[in-house]
Amino acid sequence: MSSPATTIPTNDLPHQLAHIGLHATAGSCDDFIARATKGRWAARTMLEELARSEMLERGRRGLERRLAHSRLGRFRPIADFDWNWPKKIDREAIDRALTLEFVREGRNLILVGTNGLGKTMITKNIAHAAVLAGHSVLFRTAAELLEDLQVDSPELRRRRLAHYGRPSLLCIDEVGYLSYDNHAADLLYEVVNRRYEQKSLIVTTNRGFKEWNQVFPNATCIATLLDRLTHHADVTKIEGESYRVRESELETAARRKKKP
Repeated sequence: MSSPATTIPTNDLPHQLAHIGLHATAGSCDDFIARATKGRWAARTMLEELARSEMLERGRRGLERRLAHSRLGRFRPIADFDWNWPKKIDREAIDRALTLEFVREGRNLILVGTNGLGKTMITKNIAHAAVLAGHSVLFRTAAELLEDLQVDSPELRRRRLAHYGRPSLLCIDEVGYLSYDNHAADLLYEVVNRRYEQKSLIVTTNRGFKEWNQVFPNATCIATLLDRLTHHADVTKIEGESYRVRESELETAARRKKKP
């Protein structure tokens, strides 16, 4: 049985406009009419202005949706990154990644370095640039992604694998911070394989590739996983001491100075 049609009062123009998807015009209906009347707009001018405002509004709404779906959360802008702190970092490679060339080419970016050197900060800034450029983005830690995929239902697992295969850019943060079983390695391989040579990945890890067997003990797919992950990838190593430890030490020193 079909549901009854929604009844909209014929004298409620903003409601009618919103109902057919013209949200920008609905929100400023009286102002739009006043400007059109004052400017004595021709019919074509009125339609052009309506189309322009609706396109701007849809772009704004699309950006809000992509940001919400990306799960980026809060992060510091790349302008705050201290490039002089790491002992080794390929700034040119990071700047090139921020142009999103690798996303357009379907390549991967892998950031390798110990804790506290800004891998997550860099990743989130690249991901945010991708969102602003109109790309679909999803940011997840390795632990979140693998926990999400470790379900009993094969059908639910297939749907979630498809979910991770869809975004233009998938960011998997903190691979190597925890250890997993061989089943987790198989699930990560499925994600990488679905995106292989089609869509981009950013992966951050605190372990060199030779140590991934320690992250996924007894997993037989590690060699194949790394082969697919690194085949079309830019691998950037960051070396140095933890910046977070340095900030903590500076804050402690500042508090001591304030004490009488």
